[in-house]
Amino acid sequence: MNQCTILIVDDEERIRKVLFDYFSKNNFQVKLAKNGEEAIDIFYANKIDIVILDVMMPVMDGYETLKELRKISNVPIVMLTAKSEEYDVLKGFELYADEYVAKPFNLKILSARVTALLRRTNTLAEEVQIGDLTYNKATYEVTVKGEKVELTNKEFELLGYMILNKGIVLSRDDILNNVWHYDYFGDVRTIDTHIKKLRAKLLDCGTYIQTVRSVGYKFEV
Repeated sequence: MNQCTILIVDDEERIRKVLFDYFSKNNFQVKLAKNGEEAIDIFYANKIDIVILDVMMPVMDGYETLKELRKISNVPIVMLTAKSEEYDVLKGFELYADEYVAKPFNLKILSARVTALLRRTNTLAEEVQIGDLTYNKATYEVTVKGEKVELTNKEFELLGYMILNKGIVLSRDDILNNVWHYDYFGDVRTIDTHIKKLRAKLLDCGTYIQTVRSVGYKFEV
């Protein structure tokens, strides 16, 4: 994985230090904040790839911070808290948290959840070349054998998600949840329609998108 920047927000200095040491040793750039207001300032000033956010904090608690972050970004957010009642967990998810981890936590499990979230969202390099296909996230361009291919925004996102998970069989629900997101309630057959159009536009590279019968699709050269 390319080095990612993680923002850790917790009012307990001991926890901030433990998480800083652990993620720094695991190839992360780490930013620290002791409350929500400080976290918002750091978020605006830096490119943050993922946030670990405590709930019980002074000045601005985790839920309020989560609401503010969601106004400006869909960055993956893991809620880290001593509260584990069902109501508190549901409240976090209703505010669009991605994960909820209760204290005391296991560092390896927390790290695994962070890695899984990053793998699903934003670890794709700026430019990726696979076979005769080049996918450039920065310029929003796709080329096949050097020739530019015109894709819709959704086709571009769909292709990026499949490249990010190359070699992995993705169900239609996986694709809906990660490309159309959880607020989409359409027919899963829209996936088949988009895949068909995408394959046609990718010409010879359309064969990279393979159908896995009764399951979904896989991107593989």
